[in-house]
Amino acid sequence: MKRLTDILQNIHPVEIRGRDDIAVSSLAFDSRKVTKGSLFAAVRGTRVDGHSFIEKAVQAGASSVICENLPLNLQAGVTYIRVQNAALALGIAASAFYGKPSEKLRLVGITGTNGKTTTATLLYNLFRAMGFKTGLLSTIRYKIDTLSEDATHTTPDAIRINELLHRMVDAGCDYAFMEISSHAVNQERIAGLTFAGGVFTNLSHDHLDYHSDFRSYLNAKKRFFDQLPETAFALSNADDKNGRVMLQNTRASKHYYSLRTMVEFKGKIIENHFNGLQLNIGRHQLFALLPGTFNAYNLLAVYGTAVLLDMNEEEVLTAISKLKGAEGRFETLRSASGITAIVDYAHTPDALENVLKTINSLRTTNETLITVVGAGGDRDKSKRPKMAGIVSALSDRVILTSDNPRTEDPDQIIEDMLAGIGPAKKNKTMVIVNRREAIKTAVNLARPGDLILVAGKGHETYQEIMGVKHPFDDKKVLRELLETG
Repeated sequence: MKRLTDILQNIHPVEIRGRDDIAVSSLAFDSRKVTKGSLFAAVRGTRVDGHSFIEKAVQAGASSVICENLPLNLQAGVTYIRVQNAALALGIAASAFYGKPSEKLRLVGITGTNGKTTTATLLYNLFRAMGFKTGLLSTIRYKIDTLSEDATHTTPDAIRINELLHRMVDAGCDYAFMEISSHAVNQERIAGLTFAGGVFTNLSHDHLDYHSDFRSYLNAKKRFFDQLPETAFALSNADDKNGRVMLQNTRASKHYYSLRTMVEFKGKIIENHFNGLQLNIGRHQLFALLPGTFNAYNLLAVYGTAVLLDMNEEEVLTAISKLKGAEGRFETLRSASGITAIVDYAHTPDALENVLKTINSLRTTNETLITVVGAGGDRDKSKRPKMAGIVSALSDRVILTSDNPRTEDPDQIIEDMLAGIGPAKKNKTMVIVNRREAIKTAVNLARPGDLILVAGKGHETYQEIMGVKHPFDDKKVLRELLETG
């Protein structure tokens, strides 16, 4: 329970109609979650406008309402707070309601197209290994030290974020690491949070169904760094063409990591195998259990972040050498006959290219690489032919299949993908819409020593079709088929 006047302290309303000394029992931006004494925020979403539900929220017991436009009929006994941006106000209100938890631990945000989940997860595991109670907000899991919950969003809503951070503080966490999606920045989900640091991984084609163009997508990521305080650090990938652009206007201290140029956190790959990387970082050398150039970048980001959080360099490197990757990120399974299957979340052109180039760089003989891939429905359609073009260029055999079609026709999604495959590559491409049958076919085609990549879903344990999430786990299916097939 908090006083409304305390919640509004840093919001600066345009006007307040009613008393501001009332108690607030909870926060909500969904009228269905309102209870007696709630503060309801009328947030404008991409599909619905919370202003349409103010009356329902009041009927459900809301005693105060944050809105951008006052309703025509103001209910007696209800306090109305008019603001310029309700989503921004909700973020600040959520932080205040939960006692500003981000100020009571060191919170680091990781943003970029690819690598967010692996980097955040590695940081969580690293700091836990070094003896710190730590929190994690990632695409896969929300973790409060040893407690774990399945995630619902890459970055949850502002109320949920602050509730989870509050629980981390209560659990004694010293550090927390969270993924920052472009949607979250755009929708003010991280408003009101105090960050100790921010990390940029890379930027490539994604989410253009939501952002009108690539520049808007870039600016959403950049705004996270623009908003960092002077007390924070900003760590960016100098090898990404947008790496320095990201930090142009930040007030935070600027730092860079790279495999190609001389910067503060410089790395060099010595050896690269399926079982891991031999890597030079500065004057140190280590072996890490994660393969691939993209993981070398993730490890540099992790190392740099830990050092900027005042950890001892040698202790960090020792701990990093024992870390394993995030679930569904370049996870390998091997059959008794020597077939290697790789499950990866890659669902963008850039991510697919990185994974496939990594696999090809690790091949030693004449192994055949068979890739099973689809594209998500109700998402950016322009990346579908690009994904298929990359897969057909970098694989020996291609099986196009269904991913999460959501409300779209999976056959049409595959047709969109086929447009990116030239005539010369069509003869090595198969279409099998049923995902299990597609994976089964790949296993049946593979000979001892061959490689199978199943891309797009990674850690997910469901397939979303027409609003229903059906149980489906790429890893589970592969394990069954590799044992019996």
